[in-house]
Amino acid sequence: MPAVPRPGRHVLVLGGTTEARELAAELAATAPEVRVTSSLAGRVGTPRLPVGEVRIGGFGGPDGLARWLREHAVDVLIDATHPFANTISLHAAQAAATAHVPLLSLRRPGWVPGPGDDWHPVASLDEAAAALPALGSRIFLTTGRMGLAHFAHLTDLWFLVRSVDAPEAPHPPRMRTLLDRGPFTLDGERALIAAHRIDVLVTKDSGAAATAPKLAAAREAGIPVVLVTRPPAPDGVPTVAGPAEAARWVRRQLS
Repeated sequence: MPAVPRPGRHVLVLGGTTEARELAAELAATAPEVRVTSSLAGRVGTPRLPVGEVRIGGFGGPDGLARWLREHAVDVLIDATHPFANTISLHAAQAAATAHVPLLSLRRPGWVPGPGDDWHPVASLDEAAAALPALGSRIFLTTGRMGLAHFAHLTDLWFLVRSVDAPEAPHPPRMRTLLDRGPFTLDGERALIAAHRIDVLVTKDSGAAATAPKLAAAREAGIPVVLVTRPPAPDGVPTVAGPAEAARWVRRQLS
């Protein structure tokens, strides 16, 4: 028999990802007696909101998050943030330990190269920028608006920058901005690469299916991909790959 959570239980989901929204919906459908609060960082102007309660903004570091967990009687904490949101993941681990709240990491699997891929893994945006001059001159940059300063010194290269919100300086001087939000299609990515004569793709290993078509389009076009690898997850935190598995873990914790 499936575990049935006791009434009055409270789950905090650190979200902002597709998986976080899917988890909130899954819990609303399978454990309606559980109060689910989703927390968004507030870095996107018009975020896609999950079902249930939503709070927007930071907590004030790990101590602030631990205090919030205690004050709001949170029974379970889920870190379903972006794989590159390393700071909040570290804060979540510290806060959960301080407040004695069970923590689960919901982290989508990373991308895996296939035949024909020309991937160049790097550990940071600085390493990505250093690799570009030897690889091409027209760059499709899809690492988000927050890290453009790492590429601002590359004055000889041209960038097509795609982000949800408009970027701010500093950024590369030769740049065109494309404001868009996934999911993206293979046909659309092919068209972008062809229309802008892209010869290098730069991306982070987010692992998201919604943004994976650019990798297939790069493979077809025969252009290299500079792939920023993920930061390591905090030690000792159990991890699952999908919302359904996370929801089962939550129900077991709260039963």
